[in-house]
Amino acid sequence: MRLVVFGLSVSSSWGNGHAALWRALIAALLADGHRVSFFERDVDYYAENRDMHALSEGGELVLYRDWAEALPRAGRALAEADAAMVTSYCPDALPATELVLGSKAAVRCFYDLDTPVTLARLAAGEPVDYVGPGGLGGFDLVLSYTGGGALDALREGLGARRVAPLYGSVDPSLHHPAAPEPRFAAALSYLGTYAGDRQAVLERLFVEPARRRPADRFVIGGAQYPPDFPWTPNTWFVRHLPPAEHPAFYAASRLTLNVTRGAMARSGWCPSGRLFEAASCGVPVLSDWWEGLDAFFEPGREILVARTTEDAMAALDTPDAELAAVARRARERCLAEHTAERRAREMVAALEAASAGG
Repeated sequence: MRLVVFGLSVSSSWGNGHAALWRALIAALLADGHRVSFFERDVDYYAENRDMHALSEGGELVLYRDWAEALPRAGRALAEADAAMVTSYCPDALPATELVLGSKAAVRCFYDLDTPVTLARLAAGEPVDYVGPGGLGGFDLVLSYTGGGALDALREGLGARRVAPLYGSVDPSLHHPAAPEPRFAAALSYLGTYAGDRQAVLERLFVEPARRRPADRFVIGGAQYPPDFPWTPNTWFVRHLPPAEHPAFYAASRLTLNVTRGAMARSGWCPSGRLFEAASCGVPVLSDWWEGLDAFFEPGREILVARTTEDAMAALDTPDAELAAVARRARERCLAEHTAERRAREMVAALEAASAGG
């Protein structure tokens, strides 16, 4: 299959969760013999933090400064495409949508990697920059990073005709057990870009436990944290880690925290990529609760769940042997069900079904 994608950024993981997901998916697609062209607008803040410059053999990364520059090459790529895709937060989503829907690609697809945000804006009457006034009804297939009731909402609110979930995943060749990096050593770690709608939960499950455990070391890794973040004396900050350093970060953690963004937690059925990354690295995970979590990992057996500070404190008190067993079972589940190879094949199956009209 020849797939052409118009997306946010695959070349830079700075403050951008799309990059890790697409890198893993594209690598899996290429390994299965498919060809992928990814069109990305070359914006300054990603260019200054670029940690990938080319895709593997069979893949093509097209960086362009503006849509006029991209248009000729995009047209040529679409002329040879079996499937064409526009994603959420693509900065040129509207002209790309017009081009894709007018192409002869067998399947025209929209992949919403931010479905809860899309639906929340729609409900509030706010504009959704990456969805045109015609909604999603022109696409043959809409893939959603979020399952559950969000699939019905995409049909009812945006006119999607065929919808399928395509959840996050992990590349086990990148995220795997590793030697711990001493500077990341932590009783509890958290890896994630700052987001205001995660702050209340992060303070409840991370900041307050750090206050109560002054003798323990806590570590946060990420980007865009504001100056007024409530740091504690025993919390260390690591500014943005490229994906290649994630395993060493996780390996240095006795326990790592997953906090879901507000809209995603309210929607449910929206596992973050970090959840799968940490599990694949063989590190025990403590997560906030959201509907559908137990469809991906079994609470108490493959993942620990916290709703309150007391729950987080209890997790910190869990014996080492029990934490190790939780981590081992989560890694086994992740490798069996949540790899990029598995998701890539689910994507191809959904595109083929849409092409066949079945």
